[in-house]
Amino acid sequence: MKLLVIGFGQCGSNVADCFARINKRSRAQRRIEIVTGCFAVNTDLADLSGLAHIKSDYRHRILIGGRKSGGHGVGKINELGAEVAREDADKVIDAIRATPHFFESDAFMLCAGAAGGTGSGSISVITQILKERYIDKPIYNLIILPFEHEERTEERTIYNSATCLKSASAVADAIFLVDNQRYVRKNATLRNNLAGINHLIVEPFYNLLCAGEEKKAKYVGARLLDAGDIIQSIAGWTVIGYGQAQIPPFRLPFRSASNFRDKSTEIHRGIEAMDAAISELSFKCNPEDAARALYLVSAPGKEMNLSVIKELGEYLKSLTPEAIIRNGDYPRERGALDVSVILSELKDVEKVRRYYLEAAQVVSTIKKRQEEIDAKLKEIDEVSKDVPSLLQ
Repeated sequence: MKLLVIGFGQCGSNVADCFARINKRSRAQRRIEIVTGCFAVNTDLADLSGLAHIKSDYRHRILIGGRKSGGHGVGKINELGAEVAREDADKVIDAIRATPHFFESDAFMLCAGAAGGTGSGSISVITQILKERYIDKPIYNLIILPFEHEERTEERTIYNSATCLKSASAVADAIFLVDNQRYVRKNATLRNNLAGINHLIVEPFYNLLCAGEEKKAKYVGARLLDAGDIIQSIAGWTVIGYGQAQIPPFRLPFRSASNFRDKSTEIHRGIEAMDAAISELSFKCNPEDAARALYLVSAPGKEMNLSVIKELGEYLKSLTPEAIIRNGDYPRERGALDVSVILSELKDVEKVRRYYLEAAQVVSTIKKRQEEIDAKLKEIDEVSKDVPSLLQ
C-alpha cells in the first residue's frame, strides 16, 4: 500500500518526517516504495527547519499563513489555523499535483496534533478540500492526543482537541487515534521522549505498507494483505498496535525439527507477539467495540504455519467477537515474529466523549471569565471618567 503523507503543525510534521524515514528504510532494505510523497505544512518557519528527512524545498516544506502569523505560528488558536489553511490550501494542492508518482497513491494520510493551533485547525479543512477533489482515494487522519499534564494545565488543550476531533470525524474516512501518554518514558529527556514517541507511532505501519508492494516471489505471503484488504478494514475511529517476539538463533542440539516442544513454542511465540500488539495499541479502547479488525504476521517463512495463523485468528476473535477480521502473512523479518494489529470502526471511544463534555464546560468557563474581566474593566473606566487625559 502506498500513502501520500501530509503533516500539519509541529507535531504532525515530525510524524510525517518519520514516514519519510521509514520510506527511505524500505527503499534501502527492501527496494520498495511505500510513500509517494511526504509534505510538512506549518505556520512556523523554525519548526519546518527542524525536520530531517522531508525534502527541504518549498514544495515539500510548505509555509502557510505567512502574512497573518509572520512565520511564527498561530499561538494555539486553532480557529486561526483553520482560517489560514483555507486561504492557502492551493499551496498544498499544487505541491501534491507536482508529485511525480502521486497517482500511484492508494490513500492519503494526514497527521496532526490535536492540542496545537496549526495542526488542530488545518487538518480537517485540508481533508475536506482533498475529499472534494480526489473522491476515489480514501483520506485517513492520524491525530495525536495531548499528554495528561497538558490537559490538566492548559484549558485550550481540551478545547482544541475536542474541536479537532469533531471536525475531522465529519470528513475523514478513518481517524487513527494516538495517545501520547501511552508512549511516555519518564526518565528520558524531552527530545528523546518525543523522538521515541514519533518512532513508535509510525513503526506499526511499516510491514503493513510493505507487504502489498513486494516484488520478489519469496517475500510474497501465502495470504497477501494488500491495499484493498487494508482499505476495507479501516473506517471511523481506529487504533493500531505492533508487537514482537524474538526467535532463538539456533535449535537445541539433538532435537528433532518436529519436536512437540518446538511446535508449542511457535504458537506461544505468536500469542506473545499478539499480546504485545494489543497491550501497545496506540489508544486505550475496548477491543470488543471494534466492528473491523486486521492482523499481519511477519516472520521467517519457516516460522509461520497454519497452526500459528489459526491460533492468532481465534485469539483475536475472542477479543473482538463482533469484528470482521482480515489477516495476512509476510515472510520477511529475520530473528523475530512480528504482529501488526488494527482495530477499526470502534463503537465507543470514552476519551473522545470526555473531550467533548469537558470542552463544553471550558467554553462556558471562558465566557464567564471574560464577562467578569469586562465588568472589572468597565468599573475602572467608570472610576477614571473624571481624570483628564493627555491624548488629543
